[in-house]
Amino acid sequence: MELYEGRPETAEGRLEREMRTYDYLDGLGISYQRTDHEMANTMEACNEIDAVLGVIICKNLFLCNRQKTAFYLLMMPGDKKFKTKELSAQINSARLSFAEPEDMLRLLDIEPGAVSIMGLMNDHDREVRLLIDEDVLKDEYIGCHPCVCTSSLKIRTRDITEKFLPATGHGWETVHLTGED
Repeated sequence: MELYEGRPETAEGRLEREMRTYDYLDGLGISYQRTDHEMANTMEACNEIDAVLGVIICKNLFLCNRQKTAFYLLMMPGDKKFKTKELSAQINSARLSFAEPEDMLRLLDIEPGAVSIMGLMNDHDREVRLLIDEDVLKDEYIGCHPCVCTSSLKIRTRDITEKFLPATGHGWETVHLTGED
């Protein structure tokens, strides 16, 4: 794996949703570093990607309430455990579960394995509520996918909060997850 500055030189062999992500970031003047890789199915593979980027890629969970009327994108450190009860209490939503792949595709234009904050650029009706664990916001950089699971990006956290999210029309709620049992 190599570390590249910015977008790929060519769109050959890449999905349109990935290239649209680079167009969006470039249009906002957001700089980023990129690495291309196979789909990461193991923690070893994830650790290798993190090492190339010099950042830990966030764990991104796409959640919904039991009625499937409220959708959430949760960004948290990859090494923290997720406990539904802990989050539910903070956002006043009982019975959170993982949303269906069809909803992920419909709302974020992302498929399982590639969930990322970048998908919010496709949520034009702002149906997804962004939740960010406070520890993610403490880091200088965020690692995420460009709407596909075969590339990963390193972007300044400040660029996400001050440029990307305002452009998408999404705010965020800071949550405190302990990761404890």
